[in-house]
Amino acid sequence: MPDSTPISAKPKLAISACLLGQEVRFNAGHKESRLCSRQLNEHFDFVAVCPEVAIGLGIPREPIRLVGESQRPEAVGTVHPELNVTAPLAAYGEKMAGELGDICGYIFMQKSPSCGLERVKVYGANGVPQRDGGRGIYAQAFCERHPDLPVEEEGRLCDAVLRENFLVRVYAYADWQRLLAEGLTRRSLTEFHARYKYQLMANNPLQYKALGKRLGNMGSEDAARVGPAYFSKLMAALKRCATRGTHANVLLHISGYLKQSISTEDKRELLHLITQYREGIVPLVVPLTLLKHLFRLYPDPYIARQVYLQPHPENLSLRNAI
Repeated sequence: MPDSTPISAKPKLAISACLLGQEVRFNAGHKESRLCSRQLNEHFDFVAVCPEVAIGLGIPREPIRLVGESQRPEAVGTVHPELNVTAPLAAYGEKMAGELGDICGYIFMQKSPSCGLERVKVYGANGVPQRDGGRGIYAQAFCERHPDLPVEEEGRLCDAVLRENFLVRVYAYADWQRLLAEGLTRRSLTEFHARYKYQLMANNPLQYKALGKRLGNMGSEDAARVGPAYFSKLMAALKRCATRGTHANVLLHISGYLKQSISTEDKRELLHLITQYREGIVPLVVPLTLLKHLFRLYPDPYIARQVYLQPHPENLSLRNAI
């Protein structure tokens, strides 16, 4: 059975340069992530970015921190608070948002006053961190320009479920970019949604129905007008992590396409493995492997196109750990 999603050229990801081992931090050190530099590096073309160095701060340099209101903090020097780099960091974020139009995702350095996505310490006038953290200045400016782009902090990628979820979204984003390059039509938009049926059911069943209904009511509307709003809702739906329960439900739905083909013994074994997965006894790859094997023996053209069966390269082994 062929892969449901053709994955050939490496998608391009932006990444905080320190995570690739570049010595660009304030103390002339790095924060190399072996996950990124040794595992993901084989599957993605990385674009390394360090906004603090890019705006002219030296190596080594005085550290900066966020101060003020958590929703609108400023980035200032920890020793010399008159050093205020808020505007340069924000301007650089907007600049890079314009230049990095071909990336399919971004991995940021956590807790950074320039690059952190959430829970970055914001200090009040009394010097005490506020209860609610903020977002790094550069990251905020960049993400505002690319609200649909998959973004994640490196630390959260250590969680197998979050890692798989992020990379599902990265490859979906790349898939959509290919679709746009080929030319968006009503037919291609409908077929795209059909291919993502079971992936959406795993992540967000309600949104799958809502998006299908929206396309069904497209009427005479131009696909170029419907497409951007559809894609924004798709990416928001995929951001919700699938659970063992929703995965098991999808596996049962897909196995229904085999009910006229496989033996009673095969049905019993498949159901047993799906149940074991739902109960946390085996990882997702176990029932999926049997399911793929059975579809190689009894191919179904509709299921063969489903992204869910292979939303990312198999040798990433993402479903071995969830």
